[in-house]
Amino acid sequence: MSGRYAITGGHPFPMGARFDGEGVNFAVFSAHAERIELCLFSEDGARELQRLTLPERDGDIWFGYVAGLKPGRKYGLRAHGPYRPEHGHRFNPNKLLIDPHARELHGGLVWNDAILGYRAGADDLSFDRRDSAPFVPKGVIAAPDNFDWEGVQVPDRPMSETVIYEAHVKGLTRLLPGIAYPGTFAALGSDRVIAHLAQLGITAVELLPVHAFIDDKHVHDRGLTNYWGYQSIGWFAPHPAYGSTTDFKQMVKRLHAAGIEVILDVVYNHSGEGDETGPTLSLRGLDNASYYRLQDDPRHYVNHTGTGNMLDTTHPMVLRMVMDSLRYWAGVMGVDGFRFDLAPALGRTRWGFDPAAPFFDALRQDPLLATKKLIAEPWDVGPAGYRLGAFPPPFAEWNDTYRDTVRRFWRGDAGQVGDMAARLTGSAQQFDHGGRPATSSVNFITAHDGFTLADVVSHSRRHNEANGENGTDGHGENHSDNLGVEGPSDDPAIHIARGARMRAMIATLMLSQGTPMLLAGDELGHSQGGNNNAYCQDNAVTWLNWADADEDLLAFTRQAIAFRKEHPVLRQKLFLHGRERASDGRKDLLWLRPDGTPMRPADWQDGEMKILCAALRMASDTPAFTAQGCALFIVLNAGAEARVALPACPDGACWAWGLDSAEPGRAPARITTPQVTVAGQSVIALVVDKD
Repeated sequence: MSGRYAITGGHPFPMGARFDGEGVNFAVFSAHAERIELCLFSEDGARELQRLTLPERDGDIWFGYVAGLKPGRKYGLRAHGPYRPEHGHRFNPNKLLIDPHARELHGGLVWNDAILGYRAGADDLSFDRRDSAPFVPKGVIAAPDNFDWEGVQVPDRPMSETVIYEAHVKGLTRLLPGIAYPGTFAALGSDRVIAHLAQLGITAVELLPVHAFIDDKHVHDRGLTNYWGYQSIGWFAPHPAYGSTTDFKQMVKRLHAAGIEVILDVVYNHSGEGDETGPTLSLRGLDNASYYRLQDDPRHYVNHTGTGNMLDTTHPMVLRMVMDSLRYWAGVMGVDGFRFDLAPALGRTRWGFDPAAPFFDALRQDPLLATKKLIAEPWDVGPAGYRLGAFPPPFAEWNDTYRDTVRRFWRGDAGQVGDMAARLTGSAQQFDHGGRPATSSVNFITAHDGFTLADVVSHSRRHNEANGENGTDGHGENHSDNLGVEGPSDDPAIHIARGARMRAMIATLMLSQGTPMLLAGDELGHSQGGNNNAYCQDNAVTWLNWADADEDLLAFTRQAIAFRKEHPVLRQKLFLHGRERASDGRKDLLWLRPDGTPMRPADWQDGEMKILCAALRMASDTPAFTAQGCALFIVLNAGAEARVALPACPDGACWAWGLDSAEPGRAPARITTPQVTVAGQSVIALVVDKD
């Protein structure tokens, strides 16, 4: 940097650092600071060269303008004010602070005692005077956005046509051969990855957190890393290890060109600063009492997230930061939707969870964001934190009840037929209210948090010793079954049984009403060795091993997704309740016993019943102008081989084979017999053949 810069009056909007062609305007929020300084650094971010006090204040926005400053300059903030933790204030100008609106970050966090606002070894009421700048990431002044989005049509698919693929940027691509820059945005947008997704039939990738994040101290001390990324410290900046903003936009553009949407898993419920013993990196030093929800004793944090702190989205400026971030990723970075981590925390007011909380109201009225795919993780660890089905439209929700029921049904647990029927038809008890569509249920059998599909059928207990927490972390009950041997087995019979169950569960997922979500790698048979909490395993445990892909399982997954896409009856917005249709007098849903007679109340209560048979049609209230697709007959058989009677077809039609998880290569031939044989541990779907 040549010369010294002067700072003059600027503008209180927009927030953050914004280059206008002649200089940079800086604006930052703090209601309780007494002074805020802008710190300019050398090109490598190693040396602090100048401090400039933001000269103006409009309400609680501090701002100033630096003429001649260019994009690429590294910067940070220092906030002066009271250090009175017992009153909720933790200002310490010795601590360099990350601008929460920074659009790029330079460098990573170095765990050093200097990043603490208090003296290491003392309690948090003490005050530390060491400079933290050498150890803290710096903001980077971003150039004006001029990315060329021309020539690509945004997919904009309805949820009824959506198949989600939950993936980790690095884990998906780190071991994929034949690509440049593995583990990055560029790799995820490569021809190899896009071809795999397209051939599989995926319509949307849901990426684990890509906002800039840090490693937890306890993870760092064990020599591990925060692999999943749920410790955000910059809500506008992409995680530097994955690539730049341009890399991200180029990835989105290439995925869009292939008809694939991008959904981000976002963490606005807490930050990586932790509880009162955590570091002072950004929000804590800028205005702890405003950004965070504090207990009645304001020295301590409300912790409904289980991570040590909780952002206060009822505060208008915190809400503004979150909304600005969402609009930035949707409007500038091209994102198609968001999955909100621990979403009840975002809807908590002083009275508890509220579907009409400020965050939900702001999101739903926003003309840009209300059109995006919005998905809630419907639980946190606070009081009454399990809120499945309680989110307002247009939210969809992760349905863990679906996951548990499918696993228990295929494991052969007693009394699961009734629950499996409810899950197969969209979990109406949870979602059929307030005009919500059946697609509100995001159905999944596995996700990043828990066993992979291969581990569900290979492990009866978790194996998390590598996490360094004595194997006690992660879910204790996984509703899994090793089918005879814990872990890998060379027994051909066990191998066949595991393959059959995986295919049956994938078929179940793709035949269920709702929105299916597939965990990346499940189609390949990826195993994490029984680790069901691999949040800190940035290694071959989590990286997909493409070289050992289960090609047969991959082929069947493609077949099952293609079958779903071919049949609108599987992708309905309206719920099926067994009501007669005005068009033909037939019921839209019919539950049958294997002998062809209707299910009786006693059958639903029969704990030994292991088979579920359903005839599905378009829902009774489907408008004539959208009615399409003919009947399907679906059988889920978690028991032994069974003979199943076929329901009657309309005149001149008969049933034909559609999908058979026991015989994936079965030809789509017409069925001329009144019964079919359904193999044990298998799924069939028959279609009406009118020819």
